[in-house]
Amino acid sequence: MAAAPQPVRAAPTLARALRARVAATAKPQPQGGGGGGGGASASRRALLGLSEPELRQLALDLGQQSYRGKQLHDLLYKSRANQIQDFNYVPKAFREALLGAGWSVGRSPVHHAVTASDGTTKILLKLEDKRLIETVGIPVDDDNKGSSRLTACVSSQVGCPLRCSFCATGKGGFARNLRPHEIVEQVLAIEEVFKHRVTNVVFMGMGEPMLNLNSVLEAHRCFNKELKIGQRMMTISTVGVPNTIKMLASHKLQSTLAVSLHAPNQKLREMIVPSAKSYPLWALMDDCKNYFLETGRRVSFEYTLLAGINDEKEQAEELAQLLHTCGGGYHVNLIPYNPIEGSEYKRPYRKVVQAFVDALEARKITVSVRQTRGLDANAACGQLRNEFQKNPLLESSPSEPSLVPT
Repeated sequence: MAAAPQPVRAAPTLARALRARVAATAKPQPQGGGGGGGGASASRRALLGLSEPELRQLALDLGQQSYRGKQLHDLLYKSRANQIQDFNYVPKAFREALLGAGWSVGRSPVHHAVTASDGTTKILLKLEDKRLIETVGIPVDDDNKGSSRLTACVSSQVGCPLRCSFCATGKGGFARNLRPHEIVEQVLAIEEVFKHRVTNVVFMGMGEPMLNLNSVLEAHRCFNKELKIGQRMMTISTVGVPNTIKMLASHKLQSTLAVSLHAPNQKLREMIVPSAKSYPLWALMDDCKNYFLETGRRVSFEYTLLAGINDEKEQAEELAQLLHTCGGGYHVNLIPYNPIEGSEYKRPYRKVVQAFVDALEARKITVSVRQTRGLDANAACGQLRNEFQKNPLLESSPSEPSLVPT
């Protein structure tokens, strides 16, 4: 009589690696800039963000057959189940084992949402530790192609420690880094609101992605592999953190690197971006040049135009000279300032923006102007969250994290 078939098990080396990664989701991380989270949000294990091999290994570890992990994968990324109690086609004993081991799906409730007249929707999610984060859904209809895109602008931190002078997020303070599932769930929340698949992701929400690089890369992998969003449809933004652009280049991603420049010289940049004091402009541009050479991916420079501060024709000419000095492969994305309450900065007139564009194009610099979206929905990064949670540092947080990525 033939022996009963045994469940397929992962090879020992792979199994050990998967167990280590799955177990790592439960490890509490130190608070502040050096860890992936802290407090209540780090006390539980999240299924969201795990790959199918990892979920299969988890099933085996809990005494189930491997295919149960595939079922978990479908529940998370196809059915979009919000809680383990909704896993209605896996055995009750498996659900109880997951709950008993401290697992949760890793989804957070929507605390508030507001939609602008142009369709842009900003969502506040309330995390397990009661902190609020923003994520924005930006719909775009392409009349020429008869198709539509939905871009998710996701946050990587609760607040931001870099305190760029024009940014609402920095004014709200900094609490902690987001864990991978807390980044991934933002895209799922947007899809639920819009009833539409997210086609593009930009890591341009609250926080500095390079100060939470491990979580950002894990979320990036999940978006690509589990949610099937192409790497070229994703952008990772940074204001510049020493040594991290080189680290990102080593991963050879096909996504866009967007560097928030905002000034054509070091002196002005330090005034607008205080953290620039620790990362001289020449060093930043050198890293961008090497990034292009190593990855073949064009770097995009974000430049927020502030009326009377950095929007003069002479400054456009200086910016063009800076880019030419550092080689080719560059694109400038101009962003007319999105006003925030209590800021002394103002939005430049349209003719000033156009003069800046003309000066760059005359010097062979590829340039675009970002369409301002969601002005009537507090869509500038950090605005809506600050209305509901102005002081995220009141309970427990460090005074200032160091500029060291995780």
